[in-house]
Amino acid sequence: MIIFTARVPKRQLMAAGAAALCCVFAVLAFTLTLGGRAVAASAEVKHVKTNDDRLAYLNGLGWQVSPQPIATEELLIPEQFDDSYQDYLQLQSDQGFDLNQYRGRRVKRYTYQLTNYPAQAEPVQIALLVYKNKVVGGQIQSSSGSFLHGLTLPAPDSGNPASPAPSAAASGLTL
Repeated sequence: MIIFTARVPKRQLMAAGAAALCCVFAVLAFTLTLGGRAVAASAEVKHVKTNDDRLAYLNGLGWQVSPQPIATEELLIPEQFDDSYQDYLQLQSDQGFDLNQYRGRRVKRYTYQLTNYPAQAEPVQIALLVYKNKVVGGQIQSSSGSFLHGLTLPAPDSGNPASPAPSAAASGLTL
């Protein structure tokens, strides 16, 4: 039997312990954030190439949706936004998306039926705007257009978090 001994100064031992503890906390915080509904709609999520990728993204936000989109449309984002788009642009900006970068470009809008929207009698839809396999915007809206809000799951105790649709142009997103 061979025994190795080493002399490690107390200061180095404390520094190594602190570094290991920081790593454990970082991994724990990352795991808890992704494991629950705390995943936020983040700006420009990449590698969203297939329907399964879009479904995984929406599931990561806490949503359950129809397995196939109820509508897939190609939209042209205007070169110039008039005043009717300001509220919609602000909604996207609040989520970390910047549609100004995509002026004059064609995006695809994938609309899904939400199946787990809390306390809502009328059908609710969720739409993702995708440019070159990257999520660049999105919203949740009632099928009647009575409300429109961002992609995040509303808090259960907040009642109805939805606000009226910002504008006729934005709720229909007639780009």
